[in-house]
Amino acid sequence: MANEFKNRRILVTGGTGSIGAAIVKALLKTEPRQVRVFSRDETKQFELMHAIGQGQPINFLIGDVRDKERLNLAMENIDVVFHAAALKHVLACERNPFEAVKTNVQGTQNVIDCAYANQVDKVIMISTDKATDPTNVMGCTKLLAEKLILASFLYKGEKRTKFCCVRFGNVLASRGSVVPLFVNQIKCGLPLTVTDPKMTRFIMSIHEAVQLVFKSAELMKNREIFVLKMPVVTIKDLAQATVLAAQEKNKVKLKVPIKIIGKSDGERMDEKLLTAEEAAGALELDDMFIVMPNLLEPGSGYKFSDDNSYPGARRAKVRDYSSKLVKKMPLAAIKKLLLSNGDLNFTLH
Repeated sequence: MANEFKNRRILVTGGTGSIGAAIVKALLKTEPRQVRVFSRDETKQFELMHAIGQGQPINFLIGDVRDKERLNLAMENIDVVFHAAALKHVLACERNPFEAVKTNVQGTQNVIDCAYANQVDKVIMISTDKATDPTNVMGCTKLLAEKLILASFLYKGEKRTKFCCVRFGNVLASRGSVVPLFVNQIKCGLPLTVTDPKMTRFIMSIHEAVQLVFKSAELMKNREIFVLKMPVVTIKDLAQATVLAAQEKNKVKLKVPIKIIGKSDGERMDEKLLTAEEAAGALELDDMFIVMPNLLEPGSGYKFSDDNSYPGARRAKVRDYSSKLVKKMPLAAIKKLLLSNGDLNFTLH
């Protein structure tokens, strides 16, 4: 994987977000020629700049994917783009749907246009389980962003740029996610606010997410959706495991009540990473599904039966890959996963 990015110029949109910043830090270990961090927030750029330190081949650019002219300048001479910029919070998108469209849909179209204009080699878009059979604004905008990526070849002409999407679920310790909220509530002596005890979610660490995004960048041919396999938890078990992890870390006994607050607008009980319809046109590896494009480019030479395009791939079973149907992690395994996550701080004092 290191050879994939060595001596390459790489742009990361949303490069100061939880996933974007982790991608940036991992890229710097692969000896790139340059990494460009493109984001709106100067304070987050300042913090990331100091976290990384001096002497790195990195450039910080203030800008918004909504601003096509600025994005086009940022993409000049770039080889690879990781498109991580998005409005990702379900409730915020429900209450600000026009803004969600501007960033998640129009911003993605701008990425596609600028990538073609600058003859970028590869674009990898970070997507979400909420885009699968969506029921909320955020999921709908991310699904449309995926569709734009997959239909991009209709505008391609002789341009060489290739695209793919990577879907995963909830990333532990990402900014605004539920486990840091639980930890903060424990520290403040508050009850843990759980939407519905039976609600299920896919989870993984930031490190796992980045490594699988990199693997997708290496495997991609053009216009696939890489769907990463993830363990599943109930929200109640996740809350209880957070308390157990804090107890073990601090060597104290904690009595933390759980308060049921009900679902927020746009939330659903279970998530999907893959529909049965998508699975019918997908390949499967041990750690991911690969949804193949349903419209093939003329002359691509690809045949769906040609599983050797992706080493070790096999035809996927035709079924929903849903958090409702996947076996749930036991409490002890969730606690171990939380304690092993270096991005979470359980220290109470």
